[in-house]
This record gives sequence, C-alpha cells and structure tokens, in this order.
Amino acid sequence: MARTLPSALAAAAALVFAVVMPAAAAAQAPAPAPTSDGTSIDQCIAYLLMIVALVLTYLIHPLDASSPYKLF
Repeated sequence: MARTLPSALAAAAALVFAVVMPAAAAAQAPAPAPTSDGTSIDQCIAYLLMIVALVLTYLIHPLDASSPYKLF
C-alpha cells in the first residue's frame, strides 16, 4: 500500500495538469501576426544583387570592348 500511494498521487497530478494546462494556454491572448514574412526581405536582396550585376556588367563591358583581343 505504501508504494501505490505515490503512484496514485502522481497519476492524479498528471490528470490535473492534463486538464488545467490546456485551459491556461487557451486563456492567453494569441500571438500577433508577423509584420514581415521574410519574402519581402528576400525580394529586396534579389533586387540588390541584380542591380549590382547590372552595374558590374556596364563597368566591365567598355573594358572588354576596347580590348585588342576579339573575343566575340
């Protein structure tokens, strides 16, 4: 009997926590919606990389066009 009392108390405590914890979680206010979902940040980075590539292309092209080697 001495061994069943602690396990009965543990089972009762687990049952109480199983009932009380979801109710406590439901009482909290929901989290606010995110202001930015990350896709706008990814799009900004992509645009910046495209602008850098365009600028580099126009900076390198005159050097390539004045080269004595006829590559194209």
